[in-house]
Amino acid sequence: MAVVEIYTNRGCGACVRAKQLLDRKGVSYEEKKLGKSKKVDAEFSIRTRGAKSIPQVFIDNQWIGGFDDLVKYDRDGELDWRLGLEKKPTIGIGKKIIRLLKGEKY
Repeated sequence: MAVVEIYTNRGCGACVRAKQLLDRKGVSYEEKKLGKSKKVDAEFSIRTRGAKSIPQVFIDNQWIGGFDDLVKYDRDGELDWRLGLEKKPTIGIGKKIIRLLKGEKY
């Protein structure tokens, strides 16, 4: 199982939805709440290169992005293998090149 970290803040609807998505998949995660610790706030700023939106999700120390990115990975069939729920699919060189040209992370 992958190590999942999610930075959240109180009153954030997207944070709740991101956690619900991870809960539905049966994945445990470490929630790091912003605004409670200067250390966590500084860590968030450094790891996300100053991101202004929350939540921000990391899977195995790789920055995935926010809730919309998490949903995109799920819709594209990439989230389950990143979470360690299934084996990584093999893709052809053509699809890899298209993804690279589109600027996709995976």
